[in-house]
Parts: sequence; C-alpha cells; structure tokens
Amino acid sequence: MEINGVAHVFVTAGDFERSRAFYRRLLPFLGLTPVMDSENVFYCVGGRTGFAVQRPAAEHAGERFVQNRVGLHHVCFRARSREDVDALHSFLEGEDCVVVREPRDDAWAPGYYSILFEDPDGVRLELNHVPGRGLFDTPERQVQAPLG
Repeated sequence: MEINGVAHVFVTAGDFERSRAFYRRLLPFLGLTPVMDSENVFYCVGGRTGFAVQRPAAEHAGERFVQNRVGLHHVCFRARSREDVDALHSFLEGEDCVVVREPRDDAWAPGYYSILFEDPDGVRLELNHVPGRGLFDTPERQVQAPLG
C-alpha cells in the first residue's frame, strides 16, 4: 500500500464562532474552497486535502489549545513558492491570530522556508515552501520494503 496524502484534518475550536470567522478568511486565501459551513463545522477542500474547524463539546467550550499536550502539535500547509509564504505573512497582519515566527529559512530540508502562526484558539499552523519534492525524493528518507 502507498497512501496518497492526507485526506483531511479537523480541529476543534474552543471558541467556534471566532475560529470559524478566522478560517472563513484564511482557508480561501490559501486556495481551499468551502464545501460545508454549518452551525457546527466549517470545511474546505483544495490542494489534495481538506481542512475543517468544528464546534467543541459543550463541556470543552472556551478551552484553548495546548501545543505540547498529547495529540496534535501543529498543522503545516505546503506552498508552491516562497512568495506565497510572504503573501500569507502580509495577509495575517490584519487577522485575529498570532504570528509566532515570521517567514524564514530553516534547516528541515534544503530550501525550507516557512511562517508559523496560531489561530484564535492557539492552534499552531505553518505554511512552508520546499523547492521540488524536498525530502520526499531523497533516498535516505525512502523506506525500502523487505525482499521476500
């Protein structure tokens, strides 16, 4: 078997109305198309993935995301160019979010360039650009199936 990417990611918002308002602007800016916008879920698709924000269970309303607790650490979207990362940085200046780290080069892969930010509930989001296929094509990252 070889999977074909990540089909979708759902995050649960402590303040659904505030987060939905943020994602209603962010996700279409990233090129995702809204396919569901209900009283409990906002869901978009594009770039071979889906991303949704959903209302929390009543007993968890108002809670905030804690990055290093067990579970999700962050979500990273892949951009087609460094300019896309810079464009997102400009877009985020007037948004209801925190820019944790402005666009910069990193050593995660050759040419890795990214921005790190948090949604209104503190969920960490990243947009990165890696030229070509990045680490997906390097032999040291490929797992070989046992012969047999």
